[in-house]
Amino acid sequence: MKKHPNHPSVDQSDRVVPYNLRQSGRTPTELLISTRVRKSPFWHLSHEAGCWRATIYNRIYHPRGYVKPEDGGAMVEYDALVNRVTMWNVAVERQIRVKGPDAEAFTDYVITRDATKIEPGNGKYAILCNEKGGILNDPVLLRIAQDEFWFSLSDSDLMLWLQGVNVSKKFDVEIDEIDVCPLQIQGPLSEDLMAKLAGEELRDIPYYGLMETNIGGADVVISQTGFTGEKGYEIYVRDSHENAEIVWNSVVEAGEEFGLMVIAPAHHRRIAAGILSWGQDLDHETSPFQVNLSYQVPRNKEADYIGKEELERQREIIDAGNFPFKMRMVGLTLGGKEITDYAPDFWLIADTEGNDVGYITSPWWSPELNTNIALGWVPWTASEVGTKLQVRLPDEYSESSGVPVEAEIVEVPFRESVNPNKREVQKAKGLDYAD
Repeated sequence: MKKHPNHPSVDQSDRVVPYNLRQSGRTPTELLISTRVRKSPFWHLSHEAGCWRATIYNRIYHPRGYVKPEDGGAMVEYDALVNRVTMWNVAVERQIRVKGPDAEAFTDYVITRDATKIEPGNGKYAILCNEKGGILNDPVLLRIAQDEFWFSLSDSDLMLWLQGVNVSKKFDVEIDEIDVCPLQIQGPLSEDLMAKLAGEELRDIPYYGLMETNIGGADVVISQTGFTGEKGYEIYVRDSHENAEIVWNSVVEAGEEFGLMVIAPAHHRRIAAGILSWGQDLDHETSPFQVNLSYQVPRNKEADYIGKEELERQREIIDAGNFPFKMRMVGLTLGGKEITDYAPDFWLIADTEGNDVGYITSPWWSPELNTNIALGWVPWTASEVGTKLQVRLPDEYSESSGVPVEAEIVEVPFRESVNPNKREVQKAKGLDYAD
């Protein structure tokens, strides 16, 4: 019987539950569709648009492919994203509303950055940590009104945790999921398409700004945000179970002149932009200091928040020139054949002597850089830019079966984003905190 060891040579002693590093391959399995997992209000529309595969995200079925491999696969979708405009079904980004007189105080207590500095009609990328400093979620946080915030979730069920926090804290707020589902409109022609749908004032929305309007008579909130590094927007459809078809069909009709294509979430482009995927690159056992999110841990936030004591302890160690963790996330370029689909395993990283030391979490081919790129975990002591490593690719991507390919640690992001990335501005200024 073939063995699939979990590669104990890769140090995961920092973790309570290690990642499964068994290299079991694609193990093709048919996805069961049942009522235990929710279908979003856009699910049938995605299939009408050609969705042929899906995964599960936030306990909702999530489209992850429209162009089949024999027709060019995900890289055809990539071409539409970087050259025209695309629409994604991202209803899996559940919207958790915190509303009430204490909405600002509660939100400030559960996120690491300063919620009091988010003006109504604006949003921020934020993280929420547990008392150990582990990242529970990294949502886009929308401040709809003075007394109302929406947490647009990544892949973890945050609502129950937020409600649990408030059992003892008793902030005067209501915490519920609401019937709001988003679509993402991404690509260089996204602004023209959105202006056609929402009016010319759409062009005045700043990065992370919000606009309340309607599309086809359906009420929506539009934000200038996205998961790509390309110009893009999100349309948050209110009463989505009633209005899903109205907004979807309006976008499709208006997008025809711009060459709109319905695609899956663009993990190929988000990797190039250095954007993390919760559950894939990081989770509740990950400190922000391990994954280039130190700017989310402010030095100047006086108010208490969950995880503050532990995160400040970690920062003191780092400020002293040490690192309180064994592993760190880095960016790599690597050889091999073009990686043009999702990886089914965490591929192993070895040092130049052939010793397994880490693992890849998010790999893809970059046409612009003409190389494979990846995010991965390596020992802190071997995480400097320029460090030479090896990656053990499966046979479908390796140049020679069983022979690892050369890799090198490089700066992240791999490609610049269209929208200004505050983290990069701070990095250039030598800062590592958020306002």
